[in-house]
Parts: sequence; structure tokens; C-alpha cells
Amino acid sequence: MFQCITGVKEERNHPIWLSHSSAQRKSILHPIQGRRRRIKLLEKMIMLSLLFMTVALAVMIVFLVKLLTKGNFSRNLMDVGKGRISVFRLFYSVQSDSRNFGGEIVADVLKAHGVKWVFTLCGGHISPILVSCEKNDIRVVDTRNEATAAFAADAVSRLGEPIGVACVTAGPGVTNTLTAVQNAQMAQSAVLIIGGATSYLLKGRGSLQDIDQIGIMKPVCKHVVSVSRVRDIAPTLRKAIQIARSDVPGPVFVEMPVDALHPIHVVEAEMKLNRKPNSIRGYLIHWQAAKFYHCTIHSFAFQNRFMELYLSRLFSDAWKPTDVAPLPVKYKKASSFQVKSCRDLLTRSKQPLIIIGGQAMLLPDRIQDLVSALKVINVPCYCNGMARGLLADAEHIQMFHKRREALKEADLVILAGAACDFRLDYGRSLNPEAKIIAINRSNALLRQNVNVFWKASIFLQADPCDFIIQLADSLSDVAAYVQPEDWLRRLKSRDQQAEEDISKLAKTELTSPGINPIALLRNIEELIPKDAIIVMDGGDFVGTAAYVLKARGPLKWLDPGAFGTLGVGAGFALGAKLCHPDLPVWIIFGDGAFGFSVAEIDSLVRHQTPVIAIIGNDNGWAQIQRTQISLFGSSIGCVLSPAIAYEKVAEGFGAIGFAIDSSNANELNKMITSIKDQPRAAFVNALIGRTNFRDGSVSI
Repeated sequence: MFQCITGVKEERNHPIWLSHSSAQRKSILHPIQGRRRRIKLLEKMIMLSLLFMTVALAVMIVFLVKLLTKGNFSRNLMDVGKGRISVFRLFYSVQSDSRNFGGEIVADVLKAHGVKWVFTLCGGHISPILVSCEKNDIRVVDTRNEATAAFAADAVSRLGEPIGVACVTAGPGVTNTLTAVQNAQMAQSAVLIIGGATSYLLKGRGSLQDIDQIGIMKPVCKHVVSVSRVRDIAPTLRKAIQIARSDVPGPVFVEMPVDALHPIHVVEAEMKLNRKPNSIRGYLIHWQAAKFYHCTIHSFAFQNRFMELYLSRLFSDAWKPTDVAPLPVKYKKASSFQVKSCRDLLTRSKQPLIIIGGQAMLLPDRIQDLVSALKVINVPCYCNGMARGLLADAEHIQMFHKRREALKEADLVILAGAACDFRLDYGRSLNPEAKIIAINRSNALLRQNVNVFWKASIFLQADPCDFIIQLADSLSDVAAYVQPEDWLRRLKSRDQQAEEDISKLAKTELTSPGINPIALLRNIEELIPKDAIIVMDGGDFVGTAAYVLKARGPLKWLDPGAFGTLGVGAGFALGAKLCHPDLPVWIIFGDGAFGFSVAEIDSLVRHQTPVIAIIGNDNGWAQIQRTQISLFGSSIGCVLSPAIAYEKVAEGFGAIGFAIDSSNANELNKMITSIKDQPRAAFVNALIGRTNFRDGSVSI
């Protein structure tokens, strides 16, 4: 019967058991099952008690060891008893009298990583970082908007610095960077955003500017992390910078609570901790405080002890020597077998083509090797984004126009860091019969839209710069590599014809009054020095400029990239001029885009970064307006005021300002000559008309 009750299946079929009614069975089972539950509960309680006793014993042992190692045993006990030190200080190594603070550690790490500038808009949460950077000879460059600070950090990263750094205050300071951070992510730019934050204790309690910054930044960053202890600042920053620079570079976000950045005595004073009273009056005050906070003396004391525990943990081992040196940067490389397979396709090709994306510029120290390798391979190349200007001294293989036609005719296309996104019509621009070799650090971009609109013969998740150099080296093993000279000449002839066609458009009639924008840009092309860095920020005017202006060399062209962001101009120019103070920096603005940068004229003037800006002013969002009118017959929302004197606005901020229109356009050369050596930023408000040059371009 007992076996039957305890659940043995065979015994449940016993005649005696089956003879009982359901109620009788329940009456038999109920007390036995109840006893079994009580036995199990007792066993759990015994196990928990043993576990608790073990933990308590371990804590006591640690407590005694800490007491003994801190010096005189009786003195430590007396200090704890008198309230001179918190009991938690016996568990943590805390230097209560230290005047060091977390902001100094941040500056030390940045200095060790070769950071020369920190871009910022000041805020109370981040003051310790900015002050420490100043002491460490890291230049603090403050802007008028946090987005500009992040854009400037993006620019210095693209131009070859180890990493760009922007430090912004909590809440709106962080959220103001979102567009710029997303732009950096899509441009694969290594940027570190340091965001201030409220104390960890006050998170979610209604503190000033307290929001879920980690949750907000996570979708647009490669890595997000929040520091909770001072001693974690250095390793957290080192790891974040390594992640930002490795594999596919991108932005990272490190949240720094305000109490982790200030000295311990400041944080302790702000906590208003109450030590054990040493007089009758002190006890009375303590009692009144407890009544005021609607709690008992014991609960008030508990809160006090909890705060002491938090403080001790926050500053434990904070000032122990720590490594701040950079961690190694990692990225994948193509194997020799993969390179050989690609070489075989290249040597069999009659009409090969290389599309070089900005990702090929991520190794600035190897750019000249990349140029030499492309000269050895000697096939037509189109350079996109940051790769513009890569082949400035190898024009015989660099093509600018008629890319779609060339892609349809090519029998081999090498996508070196270029993705099949909207810029390649999602892969539809490629010849479906051609062999495709795709090289990209990002596996997602490597296979973007594959088997939908295109297919590849070889996929390589590797650095495109390294791959091209390896491919050129492998050609030395080929007895007779036949270079496609006829194919090169045909594409070059077509390219030159396109240039002539654009030149003719400089003389065509306009659809609205003003300077012919193509004529203006051709004039600017002649005026821009051969060593200048060109920054592009706009829609229709900049889209036209991309056909006319030529990048002056490697890493001398800055545009937003795949995100198509407006408002990058001032930030990019600020970063570029700081990186290369001896090089001219020119900005090509559309009048709509310039509106995002107006206040930053102050930043350019204040930081003594003389740039020359051309504003193509057609008093509207022409790129959108054109399509909107053709589709819907309305220009609603696309028209700007024609009366804005941008040159006067620039002068109001202390810059140089000029205006030109169709009546004095021929004076541009004289104006540029007069301002090019000035120590101040200069802005030219060019009143342009409109042409049909970009009819058919759709901004979606």
C-alpha cells in the first residue's frame, strides 16, 4: 500500500487500492503528502541555514583579516565604534584623504591613446574631465552644439587620428549627439562619446537630466557601457577604444556618473553622511533629523550605513597604479589562398573594374602602399566617399563619370570596401554576367542585397586596403599579366567627354535668376589650392559640386557618407583644420545645410581656425523642391527666405563675409585672394540660380 501511495505505477493497480473510493484515496494520500512537503521544506531551510552560516563565517574571517592588516587591531575597533571610520572602509581600500579624482584618470587614458583634442559643450557632469584634459595638454575644443562636437570628433578620426573624442553632459547633451553618432556609425568612424550621468544611486529617482542613456545610445553605437567604480574607469575606456578601432570601426559610448569623476571628499560632503554623535546635543539633532525624515533612528542609521557602503565601494582601490596603454587593434586579413583565387580571376579578365569605398582608407599609414598597389594592378578605378582623392597622382586609372555604364560592361568587378546599397542601386548596377569579388570588414555589408539583385564569385571578410596590396604583390608570380590598356583608354575617353559636357552646362540658361552654379563651381575648382581639404555639406549645390570639384589627395575629402546628414560642415571643418593647421580647408555649403552651422561660426572664430566657406544660396531646399513640384505640383515646405544676408551673419560672429551675385561674380577671384591668408574664417554668400543639371535625382 505504501508503495502504491508513493507513486509506483504497478501498485496503483492493486485490488485493495482500486476497491477504495476517490474520497477514501484522497483521505489516505493527503496527510502523507503533507508530511513529505514539510520534510522537503525542512531540508531546504537546513541547507539555507548552512549556506548563511558559511557566508557569515567567511565575512567574519575577511573582516578580521582586514582589521589586522590595517594596523593596530584595538585602534581599528575603537575607530569603528566611535564613528571615525565607516565599518565598510575595513572591507575596501579607500584613501579618504586623497584629493585625486576620476576625471584625472579619464585624461590619463586619453593622453596615453594619443588623443590631442576633446570636443565638448561644457556641463556640470563633465567638468572634472575637461579640467583634467587641460592639465594634461589635451586641447579642449568647445562648440555651440553637442552634434558639432561629435561631428568634429568624427572628422579627426577619418583624417588619421587614433580616435575622435567628444565629451558631453548628461541628458540632452547626450541626445544631441545622436544624429552625429549615427553618421559616424554608418561612415565606420572610430569615435568615443563620453557622456556624463547622474550618480548611480540617483538613477531612476528623478535626478536632473537622468534618462536611460545606455538604452538610447545602444542602437547607434558599436559598444555602450556605464562605469560604476572609479577603479574601472581606465580598463573600461581602454576596452571601449579598442572596440571602436577594431574590425569595423564605429562609435562607442561610455557613461561616467558624476560621483565617479569628483574627489571623495566632495562626494562625501554632498551625501551629508552623519557620523555617530559624540555629545548629548548631537544625539538630539540626530533624533530630530530622524523625525524630520519620517523614520526611526534605526532606519535613518541604516540609510547612513548604506550610503557609506556605496561610497566605500565607489572609491575602493581607486588610486592603485593601473595600465592606461592602448590595447591592440584587431581586424581580419585575407589568406594567401584567397588572394591567389582573386588573382586568377583578375588575370583572366579583359575588362576589370575596381570600386574603392571609404573603408579602404582605415589604415592611413598604408595609403601610399595602396596607391602603389593600384598602379601595379593598373585597372580603371572609381573612388567613393573618403576614398576620393586617393588616386590624385594616378589619374590615368581614376575615373569620375559614367560609372553605371562601366559597371554594366565590366566582366570583373572588385568591390574594395564598397557596399551594394543605394549608391550601387542595391547591386542592380552590376553586370549580372560579371565575376564579382567583394571585400569588406563588415560581414553584413559584404553580403548586403546578395542573391536579391546581385551575386558574387568570392566573398572576403577582410580589410580592403590590405587585400589590394596583397593582390598587387601576388601579380609578381604571374609570368605575363596583360594589363587592360584598351579598356582603360575607352573609359578614360568617355570620362573626358563627360567633363566636356559638364563644361558646356556652365554656359546654359538658368531656370531662375543668379549665378550659374556650375560656372561658379568650375571657378572654385581653379581657386582651391592643390593641398586643400574639401568639406561638403548640402543637398543640390553639393550634389552638383561632386561632379565638378576634385579631391586634392588622399584623406582630403570629407562628406557625410551613406547617412546623407546635413549639418556636418562646421564640425568637419573644425576637426580638419585642427588636424592640419597648415593646410587650407574649404567648405561647400548649401544654404539649407548652412543653417545647421550658423552658431558654429563663433566656434571657428574663437578657436582661430581660418576656413573658407562658399554658401550656394538659392533660397530653398532645391533637391527636394524639384521632385516635389514634378510629382505633386507644390513647393510647400521647400522655400527659404531670399533676404538672408549670410555674409552679415558671419560678420556678426567676427568672421569675414562677402556676397556675390550675377552682377559681381567675376570678383570672386579677387575676394578669395584677399581672404586666403587671413587668420579668420571667411564666408562667401553666393546667390545662385538653378539649372536642369540634376533633374531626375530623387532624394529617397
